[in-house]
Amino acid sequence: MSASAIACIAMAIYFEARSEPLDGQVAVANTIINRVESPYFPDTPCEVVKQGRYWAGHPLRNQCHFSYWCDGKPEVIADEEAYTLALSIAVNWRNLVDITGGSTYYHRDDVSPYWVSGLQTRRQIGRHIFYKE
Repeated sequence: MSASAIACIAMAIYFEARSEPLDGQVAVANTIINRVESPYFPDTPCEVVKQGRYWAGHPLRNQCHFSYWCDGKPEVIADEEAYTLALSIAVNWRNLVDITGGSTYYHRDDVSPYWVSGLQTRRQIGRHIFYKE
């Protein structure tokens, strides 16, 4: 996997799950890899993380699969220790056991997205609930 792919996974882990326990961060990486391996999603981690609706080449606010990518906030790494952990998970993606049961979707437990209808709940890890088609 390329350095940019590893960086995309690490950034997603950092911005989506840095406050989660280690298994919650691994689960986010599992979900990205599961999407890459699925025929229904883009073929690279960066394309998966940046998937969403765009206008004139820019992501539409709150219209992305990974919310941090288009939430309107700058992606600033303020916690170097948390980013180092995220990077370590991303670098070791081949050695990760899929603890999500093949999930390709997740969300925090304090939201109720419309897209969960028809998906199988696989498990909850920390504040995230994971789903499979």
